[in-house]
This record gives sequence, structure tokens and C-alpha cells, in this order.
Amino acid sequence: MNARLQRVRRVVEALRAEYAETPTLLVHRSAFELLISVILSAQTTDVQVNAVTGELFARYPDAPSLAAANLSEIERIIHSVGFYRVKARNIRAAAAEIEARFGGEVPREIEQLITLPGVGRKSANVVVGHIWGEPAIIVDTHFMRVTRRLDLVDATDPTRIEFELKAWVPGEMQYELSMLVNYHGRRYCTARKPNCPGCPIRPVCPWSEKTAGS
Repeated sequence: MNARLQRVRRVVEALRAEYAETPTLLVHRSAFELLISVILSAQTTDVQVNAVTGELFARYPDAPSLAAANLSEIERIIHSVGFYRVKARNIRAAAAEIEARFGGEVPREIEQLITLPGVGRKSANVVVGHIWGEPAIIVDTHFMRVTRRLDLVDATDPTRIEFELKAWVPGEMQYELSMLVNYHGRRYCTARKPNCPGCPIRPVCPWSEKTAGS
């Protein structure tokens, strides 16, 4: 077992004990709702997204209804979310393509998902990992920061990080690793003033800039 894989296994074991549950922070009831929520979450917070999706999904619960929605009405509903005009166009266009190309059902393949407007690799991995339990490496800013500090990756580009980890992290560990590291980046391993002294994975972390502590 190489050193990085051994470190990943120890990290996952320690973080499982720290985070008993790691649900997605976006409120949803279906693959479609999660996909639209993830599109809306770009450059904003999950809290802001959840504040608007209640009304959005009550009115447009599936691809056919959202594809047929009035654009100005979508903009009104999601107005408080950043870049709402672009996002309104993207979610309606994505719904239209799901209806036209995939029979109204969210596709299960990452390479199909990323052909939809507003859907990048991170969003696609969220959906396939959370909804269908498929191998998925979700590279957001938290994940990038923590995996770099743990010396699990050499790349700095999100797509390269995804493929680098998918090449050697066992498929059954990928989604769990993504969620655990995301939560850890929010709670302990923050961009500024990380709580290294209280960090449950401090003993296995090789980061040379760890903050003072034991």
C-alpha cells in the first residue's frame, strides 16, 4: 500500500468518528432537485440556495414544468441567489435538455451530466455520488485545500485533482472521502486560522504550516 493510500485510510477512519453523518447540505427530494440546487449553488452558500428552492420546487418540481416556466418568474424566485439571471437561464435550459434528450430523467453518467447547461464536473459528481452511490470525487474549495495540505495530490487544477485521486482511491471510498474532507474543511481545516491543535487528523497530517499546538 502506498503512503498516500495508507494516509487516506487513516484520514477516513478518523473523520468517520468525528462526523457521524455527512449529508449533502442542499435540501432536495429527487435527483432533479439536487441537480438544480447544485447549479444554483455556484459562488453562493447552501443556505442561500435552500432559501429559494422551497418555492422553486413547489412550482416546478420536475424537468417538464421548469422547462416550460417563464424566465422572469424563475428570476423572481431565485433573485437573492448570486448571478440569478445566468442561473435562471441555465436551470431552465438544463431542464429542457433533460426533457428533450433524456426523457425527463436526470442522466446517471458524469459525461452526460456535464453536457447540461450550468453543470460542471463537481456538480455531476455530487449527483452521481449522493443519488446513486457511484464513485465520485467532489472537488470544491474545501476539498482542494485539505487534500493539498494532506499531500494527497500534486495537481492544483480541480479536474486534474479529480482524476488524480480517482486513479488510486478505491471507488467505494471516493464519495465518503469527498464528504468527510468537505465537512472537515468547513469545521477545522479552514483557509484562514485552521484549528490544527484540535484537529482529529493532526497526527497524520504532513502540512508544514500547521498552527501551534501539541
